[in-house]
Amino acid sequence: MKIISSIEELNTIYGADLSQASVDKVTKRLTPLYRQMIEISPFAALATVGPEGLDCSPRGDLGGVVRVVDDETLHLPDWRGNNRVDSLSNIVRDPRLALMFLIPGSNTTMRINGRGVVSNDETLLRGFEMDGKHPRTVVVISIDEVYFQCARAVMRAELWNVEQFTDPAGLPTPGQMLKAAVGDFDQETYDREWPGRAAKTMW
Repeated sequence: MKIISSIEELNTIYGADLSQASVDKVTKRLTPLYRQMIEISPFAALATVGPEGLDCSPRGDLGGVVRVVDDETLHLPDWRGNNRVDSLSNIVRDPRLALMFLIPGSNTTMRINGRGVVSNDETLLRGFEMDGKHPRTVVVISIDEVYFQCARAVMRAELWNVEQFTDPAGLPTPGQMLKAAVGDFDQETYDREWPGRAAKTMW
Protein backbone atom coordinates (compact mmCIF):
# COMPACT_ATOMS: atom_id res chain seq x y z
CA MET A 1 0.00 0.00 0.00
CA LYS A 2 1.39 3.38 -1.01
CA ILE A 3 1.40 5.91 1.84
CA ILE A 4 1.24 9.67 1.30
CA SER A 5 3.83 11.11 3.67
CA SER A 6 4.25 14.75 2.71
CA ILE A 7 2.21 17.86 2.03
CA GLU A 8 3.92 18.12 -1.35
CA GLU A 9 2.55 14.72 -2.36
CA LEU A 10 -0.94 15.73 -1.24
CA ASN A 11 -0.72 18.92 -3.26
CA THR A 12 0.32 16.94 -6.31
CA ILE A 13 -2.83 14.84 -5.99
CA TYR A 14 -5.34 17.51 -4.96
CA GLY A 15 -3.72 20.65 -6.23
CA ALA A 16 -2.42 23.45 -4.05
CA ASP A 17 -5.06 25.98 -5.07
CA LEU A 18 -8.12 26.44 -2.89
CA SER A 19 -11.34 27.93 -4.17
CA GLN A 20 -11.66 31.50 -2.96
CA ALA A 21 -15.01 30.70 -1.32
CA SER A 22 -13.44 27.99 0.86
CA VAL A 23 -11.11 30.62 2.28
CA ASP A 24 -13.52 33.54 2.43
CA LYS A 25 -16.15 31.63 4.42
CA VAL A 26 -13.87 31.33 7.49
CA THR A 27 -14.47 34.04 10.10
CA LYS A 28 -13.04 34.67 13.56
CA ARG A 29 -16.45 35.34 15.07
CA LEU A 30 -20.09 34.61 14.35
CA THR A 31 -21.70 36.53 11.55
CA PRO A 32 -25.48 37.08 11.93
CA LEU A 33 -26.22 34.23 9.51
CA TYR A 34 -23.68 31.86 11.09
CA ARG A 35 -25.30 32.64 14.43
CA GLN A 36 -28.73 31.82 13.01
CA MET A 37 -27.52 28.43 11.76
CA ILE A 38 -25.82 27.48 15.03
CA GLU A 39 -28.64 28.65 17.29
CA ILE A 40 -31.13 26.40 15.50
CA SER A 41 -28.94 23.28 15.46
CA PRO A 42 -30.11 20.63 17.98
CA PHE A 43 -27.08 18.35 17.53
CA ALA A 44 -23.31 18.64 17.41
CA ALA A 45 -20.29 16.36 17.48
CA LEU A 46 -17.71 17.60 20.01
CA ALA A 47 -14.08 16.70 19.27
CA THR A 48 -11.39 17.08 21.95
CA VAL A 49 -7.80 15.99 22.50
CA GLY A 50 -5.93 14.91 25.62
CA PRO A 51 -2.93 12.90 26.82
CA GLU A 52 -4.75 9.61 26.13
CA GLY A 53 -5.65 10.63 22.59
CA LEU A 54 -8.70 11.95 20.76
CA ASP A 55 -12.38 11.87 21.61
CA CYS A 56 -15.53 12.69 19.66
CA SER A 57 -18.80 12.89 21.57
CA PRO A 58 -22.40 13.45 20.41
CA ARG A 59 -24.23 16.37 22.03
CA GLY A 60 -27.90 17.22 21.63
CA ASP A 61 -30.49 19.48 23.21
CA LEU A 62 -33.97 20.85 22.60
CA GLY A 63 -34.08 24.33 21.15
CA GLY A 64 -30.40 24.37 20.22
CA VAL A 65 -27.44 22.32 21.42
CA VAL A 66 -25.42 25.42 22.40
CA ARG A 67 -26.34 28.83 23.71
CA VAL A 68 -24.78 31.76 21.87
CA VAL A 69 -23.56 34.27 24.46
CA ASP A 70 -22.01 36.68 21.99
CA ASP A 71 -20.27 36.52 18.62
CA GLU A 72 -17.17 34.92 20.14
CA THR A 73 -18.59 32.78 22.96
CA LEU A 74 -20.81 29.69 23.26
CA HIS A 75 -22.12 27.76 26.26
CA LEU A 76 -22.51 23.98 25.95
CA PRO A 77 -24.34 22.34 28.89
CA ASP A 78 -23.24 18.85 29.91
CA TRP A 79 -26.45 16.90 30.49
CA ARG A 80 -26.82 13.37 31.82
CA GLY A 81 -24.71 10.73 30.11
CA ASN A 82 -22.57 7.74 30.95
CA ASN A 83 -20.27 9.62 33.36
CA ARG A 84 -17.13 8.72 31.41
CA VAL A 85 -16.36 12.48 31.15
CA ASP A 86 -13.84 11.80 28.37
CA SER A 87 -14.49 15.12 26.64
CA LEU A 88 -14.47 17.14 29.85
CA SER A 89 -11.28 15.46 31.06
CA ASN A 90 -9.61 16.38 27.80
CA ILE A 91 -10.76 20.01 27.92
CA VAL A 92 -9.51 20.44 31.51
CA ARG A 93 -6.04 19.43 30.34
CA ASP A 94 -6.06 20.74 26.76
CA PRO A 95 -8.58 23.47 25.88
CA ARG A 96 -8.57 22.85 22.12
CA LEU A 97 -11.87 21.60 20.71
CA ALA A 98 -13.95 21.44 17.56
CA LEU A 99 -17.69 21.28 16.96
CA MET A 100 -19.65 20.14 13.91
CA PHE A 101 -23.32 21.12 13.95
CA LEU A 102 -26.10 19.26 12.11
CA ILE A 103 -29.51 20.71 11.33
CA PRO A 104 -32.14 18.09 10.42
CA GLY A 105 -33.34 18.72 6.88
CA SER A 106 -30.39 20.95 5.92
CA ASN A 107 -27.43 19.72 3.89
CA THR A 108 -25.24 22.52 5.25
CA THR A 109 -23.22 21.79 8.37
CA MET A 110 -21.47 24.37 10.56
CA ARG A 111 -18.02 23.99 12.06
CA ILE A 112 -16.29 25.75 14.93
CA ASN A 113 -12.71 25.45 16.12
CA GLY A 114 -11.92 26.99 19.45
CA ARG A 115 -10.96 26.59 23.09
CA GLY A 116 -13.02 25.64 26.09
CA VAL A 117 -13.10 25.70 29.87
CA VAL A 118 -15.35 23.64 32.13
CA SER A 119 -17.40 25.58 34.70
CA ASN A 120 -19.75 24.57 37.51
CA ASP A 121 -20.68 28.15 38.38
CA GLU A 122 -24.10 27.97 40.06
CA THR A 123 -25.54 30.96 38.22
CA LEU A 124 -24.44 29.46 34.90
CA LEU A 125 -25.95 26.06 35.72
CA ARG A 126 -29.28 27.54 36.85
CA GLY A 127 -29.58 29.29 33.50
CA PHE A 128 -30.00 25.90 31.81
CA GLU A 129 -32.79 24.53 34.01
CA MET A 130 -34.84 21.80 32.31
CA ASP A 131 -37.67 19.97 34.08
CA GLY A 132 -36.35 21.34 37.37
CA LYS A 133 -32.87 19.93 36.75
CA HIS A 134 -29.54 21.50 35.84
CA PRO A 135 -26.42 20.30 34.04
CA ARG A 136 -23.54 19.50 36.34
CA THR A 137 -21.12 21.57 34.26
CA VAL A 138 -21.11 23.90 31.26
CA VAL A 139 -18.34 24.14 28.68
CA VAL A 140 -17.61 27.81 27.94
CA ILE A 141 -16.28 27.94 24.38
CA SER A 142 -14.20 30.74 22.89
CA ILE A 143 -14.44 30.74 19.09
CA ASP A 144 -11.20 30.82 17.08
CA GLU A 145 -12.82 30.24 13.70
CA VAL A 146 -16.24 29.38 12.30
CA TYR A 147 -17.41 28.39 8.84
CA PHE A 148 -19.98 26.36 6.96
CA GLN A 149 -19.05 23.02 5.43
CA CYS A 150 -19.62 22.02 1.82
CA ALA A 151 -22.89 20.06 1.59
CA ARG A 152 -21.56 17.22 -0.59
CA ALA A 153 -20.99 14.72 2.25
CA VAL A 154 -24.55 15.05 3.57
CA MET A 155 -25.90 14.96 0.02
CA ARG A 156 -23.92 11.81 -0.83
CA ALA A 157 -25.15 10.15 2.34
CA GLU A 158 -28.75 11.20 1.66
CA LEU A 159 -28.80 11.74 5.40
CA TRP A 160 -32.31 13.22 5.58
CA ASN A 161 -33.92 11.02 2.92
CA VAL A 162 -36.50 8.98 4.85
CA GLU A 163 -36.48 6.37 2.11
CA GLN A 164 -32.84 5.66 3.00
CA PHE A 165 -33.43 5.38 6.75
CA THR A 166 -32.31 2.12 8.30
CA ASP A 167 -34.90 0.01 10.11
CA PRO A 168 -33.63 -0.11 13.74
CA ALA A 169 -35.10 -3.60 14.06
CA GLY A 170 -32.34 -4.85 11.77
CA LEU A 171 -29.53 -3.39 13.88
CA PRO A 172 -27.85 -4.88 16.96
CA THR A 173 -29.26 -3.57 20.24
CA PRO A 174 -27.11 -1.91 22.91
CA GLY A 175 -27.51 -5.03 25.05
CA GLN A 176 -26.34 -7.28 22.25
CA MET A 177 -23.30 -5.10 21.62
CA LEU A 178 -22.43 -5.11 25.33
CA LYS A 179 -22.73 -8.88 25.47
CA ALA A 180 -20.46 -9.23 22.44
CA ALA A 181 -17.90 -6.97 24.13
CA VAL A 182 -17.86 -8.51 27.61
CA GLY A 183 -19.26 -12.01 27.14
CA ASP A 184 -21.25 -12.77 30.28
CA PHE A 185 -23.93 -10.08 30.15
CA ASP A 186 -27.72 -10.04 30.53
CA GLN A 187 -28.60 -8.33 27.26
CA GLU A 188 -32.34 -8.99 27.49
CA THR A 189 -32.72 -7.22 30.83
CA TYR A 190 -30.53 -4.32 29.73
CA ASP A 191 -32.48 -3.74 26.52
CA ARG A 192 -35.83 -4.09 28.29
CA GLU A 193 -34.98 -1.57 31.02
CA TRP A 194 -32.95 0.91 29.00
CA PRO A 195 -35.82 3.00 27.49
CA GLY A 196 -37.31 3.61 30.94
CA ARG A 197 -33.94 4.54 32.44
CA ALA A 198 -33.24 6.96 29.62
CA ALA A 199 -36.63 8.64 29.93
CA LYS A 200 -36.08 9.24 33.66
CA THR A 201 -32.50 10.54 33.29
CA MET A 202 -32.69 12.71 30.17
CA TRP A 203 -31.80 15.89 32.06
